Amino acid sequence: MAKDFVKRSENYSEWYNELVVRADLAENSSVRGCMVIKPYGYAIWEKMQSALDSMFKATGHQNAYFPLFIPKSFFEKEAEHVEGFAKECAVVTHHRLTPKKDGTAGLEPDPDAKLEEELIVRPTSETIIWDTYKRWIKSYRDLPILCNQWANVVRWEMRTRMFLRTAEFLWQEGHTAHATREEAEAEAKKMLNVYADFAEKFMAVPVIKGVKSPNERFAGAVDTYCIEAMMQDGKALQAGTSHFLGQNFAKAFDVKFLSKENKLEYVWATSWGVSTRLMGALIMTHSDDEGLVLPPALAPIQVVIIPIFKTEEECEKINQQAQRIKTTLEQQGISVRYDDRREYKPGWKFHEYEFKGVPLRITIGARDLAEGKCEIARRDTMNKELVNIDTVTELVKPTLDDIQSNLYNRALQYRLDNTRKADTWEEFVDILEHKGGFISAHWDGTPETEEKIKELTKATIRCIPFDNEKEEGRCVYSGKPSSQRVIFAKAY
Repeated sequence: MAKDFVKRSENYSEWYNELVVRADLAENSSVRGCMVIKPYGYAIWEKMQSALDSMFKATGHQNAYFPLFIPKSFFEKEAEHVEGFAKECAVVTHHRLTPKKDGTAGLEPDPDAKLEEELIVRPTSETIIWDTYKRWIKSYRDLPILCNQWANVVRWEMRTRMFLRTAEFLWQEGHTAHATREEAEAEAKKMLNVYADFAEKFMAVPVIKGVKSPNERFAGAVDTYCIEAMMQDGKALQAGTSHFLGQNFAKAFDVKFLSKENKLEYVWATSWGVSTRLMGALIMTHSDDEGLVLPPALAPIQVVIIPIFKTEEECEKINQQAQRIKTTLEQQGISVRYDDRREYKPGWKFHEYEFKGVPLRITIGARDLAEGKCEIARRDTMNKELVNIDTVTELVKPTLDDIQSNLYNRALQYRLDNTRKADTWEEFVDILEHKGGFISAHWDGTPETEEKIKELTKATIRCIPFDNEKEEGRCVYSGKPSSQRVIFAKAY
């Protein structure tokens, strides 16, 4: 374990913050609430981007780009939307600075350069996009529009934590327009399934798919669908959302189309997005007291090869084998680093790559090489074994696949072990205070009860699962009739 590296059991929040920095993923910037994503962290995000982008395009979506600045009047057109984002908006009021008039050093906004209309720095793009779609859509022949953009957004958060909640973050946002309600609802659910597939197959993070309660849905949406994941401290993390927007934004921006029946109708809409918050989910789902643990599907370096030698002759023999292994694995599409730097000792390298979560390490030592062997070490289990060096390349792909599966199954088992039913208020509070995790409990369906539970316990309804079984019961708080259980948890 890294010297003085805090354990999860001692202080989970501090463990997370320190891990992000020491694993070289990101650091706080000089701008309050913003972070610098370092090359190693950005390499993981790039692999996420690449996989998701391919999945979006496979479902017929195209990438576009829309302005960073949004006229304030656009937000005012959709009342619920503006109310939901008003407290987080960064506002541009001037377009020029000038030296201070009182003669002191520094700059101030030039009063002659005040904007006629203030601009909002993009917190989300529904308004600017629907203003644009009004120019694109005239007839049913123009539909559907299936657009996605990769961008940054600004939401002025007061309490920030790298990747999980920052004033500026990176994301993708899909915005689609449809001729019918049924088509739009199907789109919103389809994209949620894309997110769930990505989370489980690439991130090795099991998720629960469901719909948000009215209190928790996106501002301006008719329905918000979500995927919820459980972190190792038992808290929930919303890993992705997809919104059925109905005709709210089409009506706000007067976006109509001529239907096949020659009638003028409002367009139906969706929006959906995931962000660099996925990095936080990845870290908190799999990592341990030894550092970062990465699933092979998203690891920038999937295999590292480390030599151990004393003489130049030993070095040359090891180098030949290492290069052969590296070339063979790269031909299989596996990312490999051969770390033959001499300024660092093997032990230092072992620790470095373990802490950075590299899934598989191959160590080639002169003594083992003389016996035709090398050592492979898994990051997920920390198990090591000697194998035949001539056939080691045949073991790597199945071992990486096994690591990927093991990480998913381990996280799934953790979630199952930490999901509990509560039928009384006393049980509900006891689980939250002493065990944590997800609570499956009845809710009477009213916003008032949901708000009261949140006020008393800080637990929120994470989702109403799609695969819920209908079950008559009594609300865990009010005692009123309920037709199904929902998932409660404290969350990030």
